[in-house]
Amino acid sequence: MVLDTHVWVWLLEGSKKLSTTKASAALSRIREAAERSELRVSIISVWELSLLDAKGRLRFSVPCLDWIDKALSVPGLALIPITPEIAVDSSRLPGEFHGDPVDRLIVATSRRVEAELVTVDREIRDYGKQGYVKVLAV
Repeated sequence: MVLDTHVWVWLLEGSKKLSTTKASAALSRIREAAERSELRVSIISVWELSLLDAKGRLRFSVPCLDWIDKALSVPGLALIPITPEIAVDSSRLPGEFHGDPVDRLIVATSRRVEAELVTVDREIRDYGKQGYVKVLAV
């Protein structure tokens, strides 16, 4: 199971955005994946968080790198690097998908590791409905 960047942040920050009935079911599946040590985050999410923090669009209660270090130490969670295969796949996604490189890399990562992608992103959910990526909508 791969967490989209916003889901990773919301999960670790205890966001109320994850308190809906739909999110509750997803949280249960996320916990199960963590217990099996099958929860993943793409390295591009680390870059995205750092950029959002640098631009002031996201603020943590601790320095960004400290937050990331703590977030990556969650039991059952592992970081997925951008491999050459993922990089190439991101530029050749099947069907129609928008051009945001971060989303493309996260989708390509999920496809490459054959994992479900947990997201609230409408465009990624729509792409999943086309059958190109497994999506767990939050």
